[in-house]
Amino acid sequence: MKVGLYFGTFNPIHVGHLTIANHLAEHSDMDQVWFVVTPLSPFKKKSSLLDNHQRLEMVYRATKDYDKLRPSDIEFTLPEPNYTINTLTYLQEKFSEHTFSLIMGEDNLKSFHKWKNYELILDNHDIYVYPRISSGNVEHRFKDHPKIHKVKAPIMELSSTFIRSEIKAGKNIRPMLPEHVWEYVDEMNFYK
Repeated sequence: MKVGLYFGTFNPIHVGHLTIANHLAEHSDMDQVWFVVTPLSPFKKKSSLLDNHQRLEMVYRATKDYDKLRPSDIEFTLPEPNYTINTLTYLQEKFSEHTFSLIMGEDNLKSFHKWKNYELILDNHDIYVYPRISSGNVEHRFKDHPKIHKVKAPIMELSSTFIRSEIKAGKNIRPMLPEHVWEYVDEMNFYK
């Protein structure tokens, strides 16, 4: 099975995340997309970042009606700090029958050369890049790389940061969140 890994804090997961993941699941050779919830580093206390399991719960609620989308807490048990190469190596050992690919926004590809062991990632994994409006340029060596696939996904200019600030300001953000996520955020009074 070919699995795409979509990493993020998902604080909260929103319709933009779901749209991109579902688009990749439907319009690529991936069988599933796993939302890998990035844990809160014990060294970086960020008041706006919800607890790991609350964010995992939101991802679970957002994906439960989609056969090809799954939540993953795989990084919760791995040593800190979480480097993508370590997670990929662990997953490949644990699920040797699967092939893992990375999903990232074009903005992340611009800084990919700074990632730990990025060459090793490229040697062993495909990378699917969805469009983002951002400044800067993608390094020339990544432009026509055979392992890097640009995907014509919808451009989603919606951010979790914006959603959190709107909730704090008392605005109605219900259309920006999957229904089950909105209900959970509202019930738990998150981000107020």
